[in-house]
Amino acid sequence: MALKIRLARAGSKKRPYYHVVIADARSPRDGRFIEALGSWNPLLPKDGERIKVDADRVKHWLSHGAQPTDRVLRFLDEAGIVKREARSNPKKAEPGKKAQERAALLKKAQEDAAAAVAAASAAPAEATAE
Repeated sequence: MALKIRLARAGSKKRPYYHVVIADARSPRDGRFIEALGSWNPLLPKDGERIKVDADRVKHWLSHGAQPTDRVLRFLDEAGIVKREARSNPKKAEPGKKAQERAALLKKAQEDAAAAVAAASAAPAEATAE
């Protein structure tokens, strides 16, 4: 059985509140879980008590092979329970293939226009020199 430490949504519409739970990976997000390990209230200010986690129980489940989701791993890293590796995705900000093609066509058109202007301005200068 693959165990996940993840968030289960509670709260009403537009008022999110999450429980940090240990659950089977196959069970639905808000469905059956094994144990509640804490809570997260994203509506509270960041410097307040937004996240409450039972560190002993989290360590217990981690030792039994439970895998935290990315968001929960951030919380556990913040609490000093687990170390989260920093991610680096330098290609994330690059435009897609089609956008790169459009940019290349635009750049080529601008260079052609600049060359045409330079040729046009050089032609009258040659005519007056003769």
